[in-house]
Amino acid sequence: MTWDLDRTFHSSSGAVRWAELGDPDAPPVVLLHGTPFSSYVWRGVARALADRYRVLVWDMPGYGASEQRAGQDVSLAAQAAVFTELLTHWGLAGGEGDGAGAAPSPAPYVVAHDFGGCVALRAHLLHGAAYRALALVDAVALAPWGTPTYRLLGENAAVFEQLPPALHRAMVREYVASASAPGLRPDVLDRLVAPWCGAAGQPAFYRQIAQNDQRFTDEIQGRYGELRLPVLVCWGADDAWLPVTKGHELAALVPGARLRLIEGAGHLVQEDAPAELTAALTGFLRDQDA
Repeated sequence: MTWDLDRTFHSSSGAVRWAELGDPDAPPVVLLHGTPFSSYVWRGVARALADRYRVLVWDMPGYGASEQRAGQDVSLAAQAAVFTELLTHWGLAGGEGDGAGAAPSPAPYVVAHDFGGCVALRAHLLHGAAYRALALVDAVALAPWGTPTYRLLGENAAVFEQLPPALHRAMVREYVASASAPGLRPDVLDRLVAPWCGAAGQPAFYRQIAQNDQRFTDEIQGRYGELRLPVLVCWGADDAWLPVTKGHELAALVPGARLRLIEGAGHLVQEDAPAELTAALTGFLRDQDA
């Protein structure tokens, strides 16, 4: 399945590639990916949602088709700032209008996977980004997080950057594959691994891990009780990266949050159970439309 981000936004952390699907006048839905992934994981869900919504997808700086460069700030703090910039660029800042007849800008529905959850939560709680509703899918939100492999790579990024390219590629393939419970199709795995290979991709892979530590969720974890919007917490029941207990814990911390577990799915729910995830998201969004 082809997936092309045909537009560019020049953010505070570098060029961001993005795309829009569906009717531009329909209610907006923004999809956020996690690490070490890209918007490609949302391709099926995005196309399904586009029948009813204006769907916006983007690759975060340092990921997928977006800019990768030495010295780039790709931390969770930087990604939240970039997301806030993008919402303004898209006309989705949720403003009240200018008092002179201009219509207020709409607040979007936001669906966020993995560390995209932290990005969305930081943008909302720290930058004032307004959402109509928020769905958190196997979200990085609660301490402790990060598999032992993730921590090892982050603590030794300078060493791993020097791996021979073939060994690096093999390691990244095994790492990405472990996010799926039933296993990824070879072509999908190839697509997910490709941005992390080559002269720019290999150091970018370790750069993003080294910059993302738990303090970025620690700074907001105590504020989840302040959330005053509809929230769905969706979790793969067989997630080996973030155990399902984290889903229960997160839902309990957010007032009124719904919890939906997806059986047979690992951390990469979009690949493991796309139909079930799409149904859960569609039902949640339609409840807000009513």
